[in-house]
Amino acid sequence: MPDTATESLSPFSVAALPKIIFGKGVFQQLVPAVAETASRVLIVTGGRSFLASEHWPGLTRELESQGIEWHQEAISGEPSPEQVDDIVARYADKDIDTVLGIGGGSALDAGKAIAGLIPCQRPIKEFLEGVGRPGDYPGPALPFIAVPTTAGTGAELTRNAVITQTGEGGYKKSFRNDVLLPKLALLDPDLLKTCPSPVMLGNALDAVTQLLESYVSRRASVFTDALAVDGLRAFARGFRPNAKDPVRDYSQLAYAAMISGICLTQAGLGSVHGFAPPLGAFFGIPHGWACGTMLAVCTEMNIRLIESRTPDHPLLAKYSHAFDILTGDAEGSGAAPMQLAELFHEWTRLCEVPRLNEFGVTQEDFPRIVAASGGSSMKTNPLVLSENELESLLHQRF
Repeated sequence: MPDTATESLSPFSVAALPKIIFGKGVFQQLVPAVAETASRVLIVTGGRSFLASEHWPGLTRELESQGIEWHQEAISGEPSPEQVDDIVARYADKDIDTVLGIGGGSALDAGKAIAGLIPCQRPIKEFLEGVGRPGDYPGPALPFIAVPTTAGTGAELTRNAVITQTGEGGYKKSFRNDVLLPKLALLDPDLLKTCPSPVMLGNALDAVTQLLESYVSRRASVFTDALAVDGLRAFARGFRPNAKDPVRDYSQLAYAAMISGICLTQAGLGSVHGFAPPLGAFFGIPHGWACGTMLAVCTEMNIRLIESRTPDHPLLAKYSHAFDILTGDAEGSGAAPMQLAELFHEWTRLCEVPRLNEFGVTQEDFPRIVAASGGSSMKTNPLVLSENELESLLHQRF
């Protein structure tokens, strides 16, 4: 007889994902994959690390041996509208048929945007959410292949390119469309070994934030919960909360970051990622550090407010479970939810995460940060936070 006490699963949907190739040594599969369809490739990289590695000369030699013409552009820092538009214009008549992004989230986001705009040769501002008219994007995009060399953003698995205009009147907005989804995401943990420790640390803090926020998101499902839990387990095995040496295992961190990218696409994020765009746009704070500096206080406020409003809310058990996973307690310790926030406060100290004032933020900036933090991530936070509560979070990290 059927178990009438069993609770039905809530409906959910799963967005498209790229083909994924993951594992140590899979970088050797890149050129054969490119050669399947490409004859003229634009390679978008970060500023230095990959170009200085042993992998770069080998990649270019192999492309040439396959008769593939290649061009290369570097993205230093987070991609701006001007950078993207300049590169798109330079390749208007080069007959590029594939874009290959190799680097951190900035290089991959820039690559996605460039792949989407070379065919139509229009300014990216026309299609940025909250700036232009995204629905007017005509497509198509060139095929895009993503190869991350850091473990954090999960940009290789998403259909959006994050573009940053810094300074007064700045913004951090997405160019988002299904056709921007990479056709292939190739993740080789060996590529992370050239990444500087401060970059690895910032990216790791971003990855764990994405895993937790998607786990407790209003759009979470049994599907994303299973992935987030698996990602948190991998993160615990791969991460060391140490400012100078944050990696225990590159493969585990790379896997955790990959899973975080899938989770954010399917479930959304929360208040930490609500704050990250204005902090990055107004003050140039790197995305991982923006997440790292807000993670503990935002987690603490969510837990405190849920406990005060709905003491039996099932989300509280998720926060406790996340604590058990991140501290290696497979059996479950019966930890209080707030112990997770306390753990993150300890990580903030051990990782020497800067406070907001160290990035040039002043208390007079708080109202405009709050006003600009109401994007899609804030909408999937476990509960609605008032302007006063949001400003209180900034005060705590000042």
